[in-house]
Amino acid sequence: MKNHVNVDEWVAMFEEIGLDEAKRMRWHKLFEARHPEAHQGFMEWLGISPEDMARYRAQCRAESQ
Repeated sequence: MKNHVNVDEWVAMFEEIGLDEAKRMRWHKLFEARHPEAHQGFMEWLGISPEDMARYRAQCRAESQ
């Protein structure tokens, strides 16, 4: 049994429960606004590169304003 989920598998689960791209972005913006360190840790756990993570977090913060 595998003990890690990658980003593609996570997105597939979100899509399976009806979270489209716009809803996933809302979820990420909320996560970043309320728990920025945990959001970063979550993305690290998914294996997102530091460059992509920084860009994604900046996008979440910019769109929240």
